[in-house]
Amino acid sequence: MAEGRERAVVSDSEHPTLILPEVRQVKPGETHLLCRCGRSSALPDCSSFCPEALRLEPVREQRLLLCRCGRSQRLPYCDGSHNPPVDGLRARWRRFSSG
Repeated sequence: MAEGRERAVVSDSEHPTLILPEVRQVKPGETHLLCRCGRSSALPDCSSFCPEALRLEPVREQRLLLCRCGRSQRLPYCDGSHNPPVDGLRARWRRFSSG
């Protein structure tokens, strides 16, 4: 499940250690154990021993936006909580540019 996955981390003066969500493509026949408590050291994946793990067995191919920072109120799914609040459209767009 989590082999070879690394956390994407962005760090600059405006967003120190910002952990970005994971886009994961899931397919029928696969089984994913996803963290709902935020305590997993391998977010968004969860241990099979955790009683709060979400067992996901997709019925169709789809892409999921999964939380890796543990702040989402909708774990295991990302709700954008990793982004610090900013005022104005220009500041929001700055998150997506290099300058």
